[in-house]
Formats: sequence, C-alpha cells, structure tokens
Amino acid sequence: LDQLDAMIGALDEQIEQLMHPFCARRALLASIPGIGAGASATVISEIGADPAACFPSAEHLPSWVRLCPGNHESAGKRHHGARRTGNQHLQPVLVECAWAAVRTDGYLREYYRRQVRKFGGFRSPAANKKAIIAVAHKLIVIIWHVLATGRPYQDLGADYFTTRMDPDKE
Repeated sequence: LDQLDAMIGALDEQIEQLMHPFCARRALLASIPGIGAGASATVISEIGADPAACFPSAEHLPSWVRLCPGNHESAGKRHHGARRTGNQHLQPVLVECAWAAVRTDGYLREYYRRQVRKFGGFRSPAANKKAIIAVAHKLIVIIWHVLATGRPYQDLGADYFTTRMDPDKE
C-alpha cells in the first residue's frame, strides 16, 4: 500500500511538472464552480489550452465531447434520443464537476433545479441524471468561453432566472 502511495505521489509530481506551463489557464478554470486542480488538468490535456483554435464556436466543443442530446429527424418529426458515447476521459470528469457545481450556490445550481423540474421532478432519478448532463453541457460551454476569452468566470447569480423574467424584482 505504501508503494502504491509512493507511485501515485510520483505521478502527481510528473503531472504538475507537465502542467506548469498552463498555470494561467488552470487558474482561469479554477474560477468556475466545481472545477478543481485535477479536473482542470484533465480538461487542458483533452481539449488543449486554447479550444478556440480547434473548435470554432462554443457549440462545437460539447458536440465533440458528446454532451449534447441525441437528435433524429425523419419526415419532419424530431425524435430526441440518448446521447452518443464520446470522449471517455473528459465526459466523466465533467459530470463529476457538474455534481460539485450544483452543490454551490449560484447560477449552475438554479439551472440544475430548473432542468430537474423540466425533466420530471426531484423524485425522478432519470430527471436528476438528465439535469446533471445538462449542467455538464453548460459547464463545457463555460469552459470554452473562459479559455477562449482569457477572462475568469463571472457567476450570473442564483437569482438570474427570476430577475431575467421580472427585471423589477431587483
């Protein structure tokens, strides 16, 4: 067990050395709720430090990661289906980050609550899972914008949806 701990420590040091040139980018990602040091290293290693170079818009990145809902259209009718399998390294990390993000007060928590209600309520396990995938989708879009613009994340606030619907409530 001690030998495994030593090996893990050595690997962590190696990862830190390799990620040292991306300290500024990791600090930007740390401004997003739910994203820690390990998640930021995974995100940068999978999509790069400048996602705008590979993905022309914020919509292309979630599509590549496969965090978009399935869509099938036939005879003018749209059928929504399951997500396709995507990046096996990035998807689970983003889902874990989404679970962490909804546990902090702010925009992403309120977005999660709205999505759960949309998908069937808090008693439905399927609604919780669909909503967390929607939050992971929102998170990867936020990641693209933060890395593309070079500005830290500015939370819209937990009251974003109420003030958007009724601006007089401020």
